[in-house]
Amino acid sequence: MANLAERKGPVTSVVVYAVLAAAVLLAVFPFVYMISLSLQSDADIYSGIPIVIPETLQFSNYVDIWQRAPFARFILNSFIIAGGITALHLIFDPLIGYVFAKMNFPGKGVMFAGLLSTLMIPFFIRMIPLYILTAQMGMLNTYQGLIMPFAMSAYGIFLMRQFILPIPNDLIDAARIDGANDLIIYWRIVLPQIKPALATLALLTFVFQFNEFLWPLIVVSTTEMRPITTGLTLFNQEFFTQWNLTATGGVILFVPSFLLFLVTQRYFIRSVMMSGMK
Repeated sequence: MANLAERKGPVTSVVVYAVLAAAVLLAVFPFVYMISLSLQSDADIYSGIPIVIPETLQFSNYVDIWQRAPFARFILNSFIIAGGITALHLIFDPLIGYVFAKMNFPGKGVMFAGLLSTLMIPFFIRMIPLYILTAQMGMLNTYQGLIMPFAMSAYGIFLMRQFILPIPNDLIDAARIDGANDLIIYWRIVLPQIKPALATLALLTFVFQFNEFLWPLIVVSTTEMRPITTGLTLFNQEFFTQWNLTATGGVILFVPSFLLFLVTQRYFIRSVMMSGMK
């Protein structure tokens, strides 16, 4: 868009950059306002006047939130749940993707089509039978009940298959001639070739699961098993909501995902570039 503006002239450039600036402001403002709320006092919150830059920064909110609720346990639960699901995705999704990409067996096309069809089923439809199954297995209010139903995903399998498909079959055949079995081929040849895709899968899975709200809400029944997302509901009282503490928790919730993106951004960008060159 910027290159187009430069070719059209200065007036077009001004319009284009103005539109881009407005879009950036619209995207960033909710996060900026959340940070502002996290630094406001109760008097600022309930003054009835929206405040973007508070006169007095209430940094004590970041201390109070640890005292008002077992916030350390909430963070630990979120890391256990999101980290466990991400680890299982990294184990199962590329392995199944390799099977669909490089192996031939009867019914392969039908099975893959059936797998992709699950992407069109909303979670609200699967939620009730999934809850009943979890309850019958005695996994309600446990880490197993929060993790195992999401041990793999159709999207993750599809993503891995698409990145494994371009790997030359001649390379795999040469490895088989040298005596390598499928597990060795998968571990030593396939996985090193798809590191950017694995980083992308890890990032997307962790961020999504770290921010998951609905499933923990219906499966967890005790305070000590809550992740951050449902733990923040403790600040919602009967007649009022402590918006400053809720926003403080939201800022803390954002930090791990942001740090993970900083660590994996090199691989994430590379995976996007690789997908665009196919």
